[in-house]
This record gives sequence, C-alpha cells and structure tokens, in this order.
Amino acid sequence: MDHDEVIALFDTTMRREAVADAPGARVERARHVVRQVSAGPTASAWEGVLWSGLTEDTADAAIAAEVARFAALGREFEWKVYGHDRPLDLPERLRAAGFAPGEPETVMVAETAALATSVPPPEGVELRPVTDADGVGLLAEVHGEAFGGPLSEGLLRSLTARFREGSAAGRTAPGEATGQVVAVLAVAGGRPVSAARVDLMPGAPFAGLWGGGTVPDWRGRGVYRALVAYRAALAAGRGYRYVYADASGFSRPILARLGFHALAVTTPFVRAPVAR
Repeated sequence: MDHDEVIALFDTTMRREAVADAPGARVERARHVVRQVSAGPTASAWEGVLWSGLTEDTADAAIAAEVARFAALGREFEWKVYGHDRPLDLPERLRAAGFAPGEPETVMVAETAALATSVPPPEGVELRPVTDADGVGLLAEVHGEAFGGPLSEGLLRSLTARFREGSAAGRTAPGEATGQVVAVLAVAGGRPVSAARVDLMPGAPFAGLWGGGTVPDWRGRGVYRALVAYRAALAAGRGYRYVYADASGFSRPILARLGFHALAVTTPFVRAPVAR
C-alpha cells in the first residue's frame, strides 16, 4: 500500500469532500475549511472541522472564523487535527484560541482485498446484525461493560434514528447523511459479549470501522478479530477498497497484527461554547 497515495485519497474523499454522517447533520464548506454541523442544540451529530487547508498566513483568521461560527450556534465543537495538517504549529494556534487537546489516536487502514474476511467467531459465539432499536439497546449495554462507561446519549440517539430511518435512498436532503450504518453483536449463551459497527458512505473508497468493544471476560479469544473480518467482508462485498479505524493505543497493535497500516495520528481539539 502506497502510504502517500492513500493518505491523499483519504484527505480528499473522507475529509475535503466529506458528506454528513448522521441524520439531520450537514457539511459546510468555507474557503479554507470543511465543517459539519448538526440540525440543532439537541441533535446527536458530531460537530466540528473535518478538513482545513491552511498556511501560516491564513490559519489564525480561519480559526477565529470557526470559533465565531460555532459561538453563533452556542455549541461546543471539535477541530480534528491530523499529523500532516499545515501549518505545523496548528496545534499551538488552536491551544492559543482556547481549544483543549484530547487523547491522540491513529488512523489505521487496510485494503479489503488483503484482509482475511472468512474468520469464524470462537466456538459458542454467534454474530448477529443489529436490525432495530432493541439491538441498539444491547449494543449500548456491551459498550458500557466493554469501555467502563455508557454510550453517549447523542450517539445512542443517532444510532436509533439511523436504524429507524434505514438506508433508503432519496429520503435525505442535499448535503445530509446518505450513508448506512451496519452494527453487529457477538452473542455467547444469549449474552452479548462484543459489538461493533461499520459506516458505509456511498461513493467513498473507505468504509469506517467504529465502536469495536469486547467485555473483559471474553477478550483475547478472537471475538474482535471475527468482528473486524465480518465488517471487512461486508465492505468488500459492497465495493469498498479500504477499511479504516481510529485506533487507541490498545487497539492499534491488534489491528496491525490483522494487516492494518498506520496512516496518520489525529488529535481532537475541543472548544467549549463561547459565553454570550
């Protein structure tokens, strides 16, 4: 895999030409910035800057414009900075503008054709697709046990809405989300022990792998690997050349062993709402 070629493709298709990834959200394009905003203060979509093409001369003004844009909405937002974004001191400029950095993650990418996609789950484990709100509830339960905290209310609302709306074409307005989310549970003895999802955006070369988590007593048995293979097979069957995931320090070595390559390090910079 040619790293520079893939990162350029990712920047173009998944950042600069991004489409909204949640019901009611929309993508806005300014001169130097691409952002996503939600439908309102109680909506569930992620909000923030997806891509920026800045220089030392344009960065400060663009940052100020984004702060003003979201201040007018009265909302917190995130500027997702990739390690190769310019200018090189963009993180310092964001800190100076009141943004707080979060934990870095690594974008891990693999070609679907290079992954093992016929990996059965461990004995006694069945993979079940999530098809309704009850399934979303089970997914939330697994998340709580696997990650030690509840699924955010915003994400829970978003997933419930997406499964309720389905993936029917033509039911979203221009600029709104047009993709499909597919979630899957790993069930052992009637108990959900792991869960994950994949985002499939029409026309994009990359499918996103999200939310993979396994309860503590089932870790190290191959459940996560089976869920990766399941989702990669689904993406490959629908014509996606690549799958990617934002990996923590814990999941990065697992994905590397499965054939994923590190593409970029990302850091979320979050700006609290500006008091008005």
